[in-house]
Amino acid sequence: MSLQWRMRWRGLGRRLQRLVTEERSVLVLLGASAVVLAAISVAYPESWPLTALLIPLTIGSVVIGPRRLPWFVILVLAVLTLAVTQQPDITPRVAAGIVVIFLVGLIIMLASFRRTPLGVGGMQGESMLVDLRDRILRQGRLPALPPGWYVESALRSATGTPFAGDLVLAARRGQVIDLVVADVSGKGEGAGTRSLLLSGAFAGLLSEIPSAEFLPAANRYLLRQEWMEGFASCVHLRVDLDSGDYELRSAGHPPAIQIHARSGAKTSHQPEGPLLGLLDEAEFETTTGRIEPGDAVLLYTDGMVEAPGRDLGQGIDRLAGVAERMLGSDFQYGAQRLVDSLGSPDDDRALVLVHRQ
Repeated sequence: MSLQWRMRWRGLGRRLQRLVTEERSVLVLLGASAVVLAAISVAYPESWPLTALLIPLTIGSVVIGPRRLPWFVILVLAVLTLAVTQQPDITPRVAAGIVVIFLVGLIIMLASFRRTPLGVGGMQGESMLVDLRDRILRQGRLPALPPGWYVESALRSATGTPFAGDLVLAARRGQVIDLVVADVSGKGEGAGTRSLLLSGAFAGLLSEIPSAEFLPAANRYLLRQEWMEGFASCVHLRVDLDSGDYELRSAGHPPAIQIHARSGAKTSHQPEGPLLGLLDEAEFETTTGRIEPGDAVLLYTDGMVEAPGRDLGQGIDRLAGVAERMLGSDFQYGAQRLVDSLGSPDDDRALVLVHRQ
């Protein structure tokens, strides 16, 4: 598709979006269409069914906000009631259609009441969620690295959506890169919303404060939230891209795995540190080392190594062994391949692969 056609489609999309956001105009238009459809059904009862009112009712549930939506449903049902009184003959089939319209209207009203605390609904709510999703993905986007380094991340949620309890963050300052993998407590929507909040807060901390202060600051932030399930595990890797020297800190997270190219050995690094959000003035140890040419380091969440009836240590050994065999000398898309091959499909999974070429 040419650039000119792309610009035309984008312009059309923006005009449609502006039209939808003008809620009052849409409300008047759909209300008028409901009146017209009802009038046609009264004038031509044999050829135009009353169930045509489901069209503006369904469209209204998508484009009208939760504050005005109940009033629109009441309007449609009132128009329906008036049209019914004008019908010459109410057959069982017509009566069934009327009942269906009333039930659909009731369901839409209940849904609007549920969305009222959020303040937005329909396409506006979906646009807001899409924007939040894109922000999460942007925060986890890995920065460009100098030649000789390869870094990749992969994230899979148990629900199949980008909203998950696992999160990946990255920040580069000069020749130093900071990588964070965190796992928020809980599952489902609760874990996803907490992960969203922590993603924004942790991204701000990671890019603004010294690396050694990140986990203590993240711990203090979590304690201030006072959540019922207010803890998270986290691993923070700081790598000097000139020398390959790294600093590793962990907050109750599964150990990082380093695969040594020269010896073929696999080392697990798990510096001491409590889960975030549990203890005041928590201290986090630092493990140092070097990523030599050919080496690789894996940061991951427990969804990659946990399985029913299997010890966590066995899962970690299995991940290290599969990574060594699967990656070999080809690290391209290695994180994606490992996440697709290992881990529990019923749990969120995240993995970051750091390789010095």
